Amino acid sequence: MVGMHNGGVSTATTAAEEPPTAEAGRPRLLVRLFRAATSSALATGISQVTLIGLLWWGAAPALASAVAFVAGAIPNFFLARRWAWGRKGTPPVKGELVPYLVVIGLAGLASVGLTTLAGWFTEPLELSGLLRIVVLDAVFLGSYAIVFFMKFALLDRLVFRHATRIRVAKSPS
Repeated sequence: MVGMHNGGVSTATTAAEEPPTAEAGRPRLLVRLFRAATSSALATGISQVTLIGLLWWGAAPALASAVAFVAGAIPNFFLARRWAWGRKGTPPVKGELVPYLVVIGLAGLASVGLTTLAGWFTEPLELSGLLRIVVLDAVFLGSYAIVFFMKFALLDRLVFRHATRIRVAKSPS
């Protein structure tokens, strides 16, 4: 408890009410991971709708998964940047946007590559339209899950490492 004198009135504050240090203002790793996973889940939903729609209309797996990946990556950048890493304003092109595009591009290549391979492997099986879409979608989702942790680590440690972290409210003790 720290006593403060303010214009003749003495007030007391607890250590929890004192201004946070720079380190205390950063969300813990698990909070950032949860928030990044949540924004990624939303982006994955957008990608899923895009992928399934394009496959249903007869698009090739490579094209469908590439367009679907981009459809989710764009909103994910802005949502994750703001919510998981606490960044506001226009993103610096060289400091955030280009590194994000590199990281996300590598993740996209993995997703598109695995989905394309699944398309090649399922072609000779002559699967029905819906069954083929389910198999390709499962591969696309599986690749997202595999790549997520690598992508999070790169974003957290390289792209947004100097981000001003948002504050995490502490539970009352």
